[in-house]
Amino acid sequence: MADTLSQEEIDALLKAMSEGELDESDMKKGEEKKVRNYDFSRPTKFSKEHLRTLEIIFEHYGRLISTNLPVYLRKNVQVSVTSSEAATFNEFTNSLSSPIIMGIVNFAPLEGSVIMELATNLGYSMLDRMLGGTGTPLEKSRDFSEIEQIIIQKILVMFTQLLRDPWKNVIDISPVLSRLETNPQFAQVIAPGDMVAIVTLNIKIGDVDGMMNICLPYLTLEDIMDKLNTKYWYSTIQENHDENYEAYIEAMIRKVDIPIKAVLGKSSISVSDFMNLQVGDCIRLDCGINDDLDVYVGNIKKFTALPGTEGDSYAVRVTSVIREEE
Repeated sequence: MADTLSQEEIDALLKAMSEGELDESDMKKGEEKKVRNYDFSRPTKFSKEHLRTLEIIFEHYGRLISTNLPVYLRKNVQVSVTSSEAATFNEFTNSLSSPIIMGIVNFAPLEGSVIMELATNLGYSMLDRMLGGTGTPLEKSRDFSEIEQIIIQKILVMFTQLLRDPWKNVIDISPVLSRLETNPQFAQVIAPGDMVAIVTLNIKIGDVDGMMNICLPYLTLEDIMDKLNTKYWYSTIQENHDENYEAYIEAMIRKVDIPIKAVLGKSSISVSDFMNLQVGDCIRLDCGINDDLDVYVGNIKKFTALPGTEGDSYAVRVTSVIREEE
């Protein structure tokens, strides 16, 4: 705090000013404080650190989509995070056109909802693929029928369930798809001026690509904002690695289905003979009835075995294990 002037010092200053020895403007000069503009209509609630952590979470989410979505579409799917930004909810909804594919997700146990907005060309492509087509989107947008909405809703339910794993390092969530909207006017989950984080994913299905936007309101994430930083994120990953990661990976590997086949033998015949095969014809194989069969795991020969039966099913009994060095 500045020193308090005495009465004598005050009198001396007034005298100097009255005689012109001291200019009033000189007294006002001083070090100017730097002023930073602040927009109260767009409060900065998401830092760059928060947005970067959200990108890391949804990079994991994108890998899960690219693994699970081909099960439904029987087509290669590639997903990548393209951007993350903070905006007001009004800016997000104004950028949407009708019709849209918008899933409202209850982000329990957190308060509020999260919005997943999928590009319509991706929706048309998924519908065409799931209904037996090649996955070609429509040239002109149109409203979705009730049957189409039910099919798309099943895809969004799968997208919603996949949110659990990427968020487990921050919080255990139980997301539920509340409803599907095709009109942005019916998706007012928060006030228009509230801040949201928007993470944009690029999804490529064969030759068709489009965007998927994840809208995360600040009010929904407010209770866990302290955990949305890379330091906390990586420390949590390290703890999981030290305690449960190896056991988790082993448990996941044990659940993987692998194809196994036992080869009875091989034979070469002409196309003419093959075309004329009838029920009851015999094909001579290149092995004897007492020879061991080769058992393949995938395309790798792993065992030898003898054929037999188990109840009403055919079976083989393993006689030897073929090691990698063999």
